[in-house]
Amino acid sequence: MDNAKLFQYVQVYDVPTVCKSCGNVLVYRGLGEYICEVCKKKDYDNYGKTRNYIEKNPGASAVEIEKNAGVSKAAIREMLKESRFEIVEGAKSFLRCEGCGKEVRSGRYCPECEKNIHLMIEKQQREKLHENMHGFAMDTGDHKGQRRFVRDK
Repeated sequence: MDNAKLFQYVQVYDVPTVCKSCGNVLVYRGLGEYICEVCKKKDYDNYGKTRNYIEKNPGASAVEIEKNAGVSKAAIREMLKESRFEIVEGAKSFLRCEGCGKEVRSGRYCPECEKNIHLMIEKQQREKLHENMHGFAMDTGDHKGQRRFVRDK
């Protein structure tokens, strides 16, 4: 991960690095949870806080999460776009597909646009592969339609 992406990750997820109790280093344990090496006190990044709040309050809105867990709506929206969470069925809020504008519950694209993007990438890769392909009968030079090999008699 380059420095710009790392900085963005730390900013969006509000990653704790120092223990609030004793000032020592926090170690990542998974699922947004960090634990102090010395005093063993736990702390959470935005993902961990959101996840814990949703586990206790299923179907909570972004406004509720922001108010009660202290995670900004912008961070929640980014986690939804990364498909870390999904908007519950029947909710009034939703995300829009960045390709066609359809409603989606998580991620950046609807299934159709995602499929088209992957097909386009695959097509580009095939064209790139074909451009770089060399081998028997691929480059015939200026001998189009003529025999290139003559057998001595």
